[in-house]
Amino acid sequence: MNFKGKLALQQRVLPSYRVPFFDLLASHCENGMTLFAGQARSEEMIVGGTTQIAKHVEAKNIHLFGGKFYLCYQKGFIKWLEESNPDALIVEANPRYLSTPSAVKWMHKRGRKVIGWGLGAPKQNGFWKKFIFQFDRMIAYSQRGADEYASLGFPLEKIFVAHNSVSSKPEKPDGRPLTIDRATILFVGRLQARKRIDSLIRACAEMESKPKLVIVGDGPERENLQTLAKEIYPSTEFVGAKHGLELKPYFEKADLFVLPGTGGLAVQEAMSYGLPVIVAKGDGTQDDLVREKNGWQIEPENYDVLVSTMKEALSDVKRLREKGKESFRIVSEEINVEKMVEVFVQVLNS
Repeated sequence: MNFKGKLALQQRVLPSYRVPFFDLLASHCENGMTLFAGQARSEEMIVGGTTQIAKHVEAKNIHLFGGKFYLCYQKGFIKWLEESNPDALIVEANPRYLSTPSAVKWMHKRGRKVIGWGLGAPKQNGFWKKFIFQFDRMIAYSQRGADEYASLGFPLEKIFVAHNSVSSKPEKPDGRPLTIDRATILFVGRLQARKRIDSLIRACAEMESKPKLVIVGDGPERENLQTLAKEIYPSTEFVGAKHGLELKPYFEKADLFVLPGTGGLAVQEAMSYGLPVIVAKGDGTQDDLVREKNGWQIEPENYDVLVSTMKEALSDVKRLREKGKESFRIVSEEINVEKMVEVFVQVLNS
């Protein structure tokens, strides 16, 4: 199924992990797709990407303020619309992006539809309601996000869920043995304070079975974490940043993937290798991905629960493997980039 028109899609930035989705979506747009995105702030350390099918037009991002007061103005938004002349526009549904309302008005003035795409409306107030009601359709990353839009009165029949995905439908992994001499716990991601990797190191030190802990990634906390590991859990292995196929051997050798803090797009990739997962509850995108049958969702910043859950996970190898099989089934059949594109095309055609 294709979208017969020309699509314009706006993003604040173009991270490398989104490129497969944008290019696949572009391949389903018969008159092409143009993507408007600018550069992130240097402190965000976002690895930029390059599209092959979607035509990327560079936005001039003007970053204002910071933290919870952060705003972004994208210079050249209307000029891009005038030059691309799209049949439909998809924008990030984020009220911090100041250029969006004028772009929506530009499209509506020409009788064309605008779709908002976002995490949800965390602040249930009149401001959010006014913001989302300018869109003709809403696409939510998760069911929780969809429920938040619905609670503000946005029509249910105009809300769609495209589960947030960065991985294509995976190939079936090789089976893992039903006995483990020493379990391997894996973390993949940026080494930042909010990821709570220090808690993971401390939790491993409390395990009687003394699992091997492998930490893949780099970031501002690396030196502090290596110092901590040397003091309380010296068998922790830091392998640095790895990307793409470089990650494969680490996922294949692991028995359990643990994400003790916020964020983390590597969860789905871990599941594609048939791994059970422990993740901290976050913005709702994990709710649909991590279930009782394939892992554990824990309260963030609750160290005791992290320890007890890790002990429970490693206490039954057969159950661990069954959860891993269910992880693979979920990302193979329900949540992957191909399924995400299907929903977007469905919304465009609606």
